[in-house]
Amino acid sequence: MQAKKRYLLVSVGAGLLFLVYLWGLQIGEFQQQPYQYHQQDYQYYHQSQEVYQPQPQPQPQLQRGPSRQPRRWPESSHLLEPYLEGGEQEEDSPRLHHQHTSPRERRAIRDNMYKNRRCRMETCFDFTRCQSGFRVYIYPPQRGEEISESYQKILSSIEGSRFHTVDPSQACLFVLAVDTLDRDHLSAQYVQSARSRIQSLPTWNDGRNHLIFNLYSGTWPDYTEDLGFEVGQAMLAKASVDVGNFRPNFDISIPLFSKDHPQIGGGKGYLTLNVMPPSRKYLLVFKGKRYLTGIGSETRNALYHIHNGEDIILLTTCKHGKDWEKHKDSRCDRDNEEYSK
Repeated sequence: MQAKKRYLLVSVGAGLLFLVYLWGLQIGEFQQQPYQYHQQDYQYYHQSQEVYQPQPQPQPQLQRGPSRQPRRWPESSHLLEPYLEGGEQEEDSPRLHHQHTSPRERRAIRDNMYKNRRCRMETCFDFTRCQSGFRVYIYPPQRGEEISESYQKILSSIEGSRFHTVDPSQACLFVLAVDTLDRDHLSAQYVQSARSRIQSLPTWNDGRNHLIFNLYSGTWPDYTEDLGFEVGQAMLAKASVDVGNFRPNFDISIPLFSKDHPQIGGGKGYLTLNVMPPSRKYLLVFKGKRYLTGIGSETRNALYHIHNGEDIILLTTCKHGKDWEKHKDSRCDRDNEEYSK
């Protein structure tokens, strides 16, 4: 009797061990299988080593007539390589910028011109003058005063608009008659008496509600943005303004245009709807001076990389300044020849 009980206990124990062994095998196989989602319309694919994203299953399409697909800009999968070569980057390093003026001199010029650097529309503009409407008043020019062709176009455009007024008491905005477009003291259009004339205006009021236009400031190669007078609380519509001097929501950034730019009109645009590229012969055209040193040199020295002589025409000359030959590089002779054609 004792032998039968022992035999029964051994058999039951062996059976339990066998069941535990089978259960362990099933758990191991289950852990080795990848976890998958099963849905009717979507399947997940492994895009990277850690991220799973849904991708719709392709559905059968009905046969339809031909339809125009929207055109999209091509997507690039790689970053563009820099145009400048190693030697050019070293030569045109920003360390050469403002090389003729010390940091103290640049800071003094900036602080003198932009005494109200925190000006915003809500702090330096009197909106009560605009309650009767938006009217622009242009100061009358002095007798015999010479005004450049470009600045005269600006004044004529304002005078020909419905916003112009000849009554300063009705004006919301004031525009100077003094030509402030070119403030390069080496330029023939530089107005020497601009500071005293502006300060003597009867309604100047430290520039409040005034708008000043400027295209050029300082002189080559540093271009310290020295206008030669204090801007005060006046808004500045300026080309190529330094980001450190620009007052957001107050100053205006304008493009640099030549004196040949038409005052009104112009040809009809070539870009219609979504047609890319536009149906015109030239995609990009530029002709100007190539600064060998100073501000702008690192940009203009790289233009030759995209010049193809067909639809992209970029012509530059090294002849800028009296000592340009001291900084002459291997491309200057060829660039000067093509520029003069």
